[in-house]
Amino acid sequence: MSEKPWDGRFSEPTDRAVEAFTSSVEVDRRLYQYDIDGSIAHCKTLARAGILTEDECGELIGGLEKVREEIADGRMEFSDRLEDIHMHVEDRLAAHVGALCRKLHTARSRNDQIALDERLYLKAETQEIITMLSGFRRALVEFAEVNINVVMPGYTHLQRAQPVLFSHHVMAYYEMFSRDTWRFADALERMDVMPLGSAALAGTTYQLDRQYTAQLLGFSKVSENSMDAVSDRDFMIEFMSACSICMMHLSRLSEELVIWSSAEFDFVELPDAFCTGSSIMPQKKNPDIPELVRGKSGRVFGGLMQLLTLMKSLPLAYNRDMQEDKIPVMDAADTLKACLDVYTRMIPRIRINPDTTGKAAAQGFQNATDMADYLVSRGMSFREAHACVGKAVAYALDCGKELHELDLEELRGFSQTIDEDIYRALSVSEMIERRRVYGGTAGSNVAAAVARAKKRLDGEKKQ
Repeated sequence: MSEKPWDGRFSEPTDRAVEAFTSSVEVDRRLYQYDIDGSIAHCKTLARAGILTEDECGELIGGLEKVREEIADGRMEFSDRLEDIHMHVEDRLAAHVGALCRKLHTARSRNDQIALDERLYLKAETQEIITMLSGFRRALVEFAEVNINVVMPGYTHLQRAQPVLFSHHVMAYYEMFSRDTWRFADALERMDVMPLGSAALAGTTYQLDRQYTAQLLGFSKVSENSMDAVSDRDFMIEFMSACSICMMHLSRLSEELVIWSSAEFDFVELPDAFCTGSSIMPQKKNPDIPELVRGKSGRVFGGLMQLLTLMKSLPLAYNRDMQEDKIPVMDAADTLKACLDVYTRMIPRIRINPDTTGKAAAQGFQNATDMADYLVSRGMSFREAHACVGKAVAYALDCGKELHELDLEELRGFSQTIDEDIYRALSVSEMIERRRVYGGTAGSNVAAAVARAKKRLDGEKKQ
């Protein structure tokens, strides 16, 4: 079947340059499994409607399975002449079943066919990403649990603020990636809509059992409006948005690992297997994986903007512009999965330097708020206590000391309510353990958060 489906309308063959320019098969050939699955379901639906006989349906399905094998084995020859994966499948099907292949496209357009393929593809990709996120979140939880008692400075404005447990910091990322998991699960619900039967834009004149088709393909819903079904790419934009937010979280984690692994911080050491060296400086150990993940976030963000820009001015229904939708979506899916995979492998092998993080947690007046809270417990208003401690910090700076290094008489110069127990209140361990409010950094809180996370992940694994 070498002629194009629309050859009857045209008086001259398509220019070779136009064939090359309009071809999408180098991209959409990845959809062949979904295209064949959709065609098999369509055959069964046509047979159910009496449009195909059972024998014709069986012969077409057998031919489609042979085409699937040819593509999987690398025996399919792809050509710009046939534009896309749909036409390649139909062309090869003709080699197996002859003229019968011409019946396959009854009640179907490439418009609803590609909408179906993309939804099937994204459903599978989204489910895989959700599974990978579950594995990555478990790696984070286990990493937090192994380092449950390590203390470090907490930062605001990248300035030391208050000491926290390192595990509490790691569990903050667990929360981020949990939200990502829910976002993908939520997006999955909206992409789980079967568009086949919408045809080009107005629906088909054949009375197809679309619920039956949806059941065959594993969809829970059928599209309500044929024009929307063939022109909707919201589900792809939503997927790209979820990918972008997830990559933003990975980029934030990457930034911290780059900083923490520097000689200036020396909080963590990345495993040698996940770093590279310099071509000129023998001493270098570069945090390439975090840097590359941080850099790859930009290409995913760009893909989201590309898709939004693509769709922003398109009138209903299908427009050829939408051929460009697959490149950013596939690239985003591939990029995110690669980043999740490498991070899941790397996180358990990161080594923490607890002496360095502990020393840093005890410096920089990180106990100033706790001194103010101490004064509040002695009856002073917080605003007054804040001003009082500010003066104490200024004095300590002049003396070259930390607050807890001032003697009792020096401290009492700022408030006579201060007693010997101030030193316990200003200790790192006490500052952490007093933050027992739900969600705070106290050790018991973090241990409970880890336990809840493990239980949740175990529940997800059973689903």
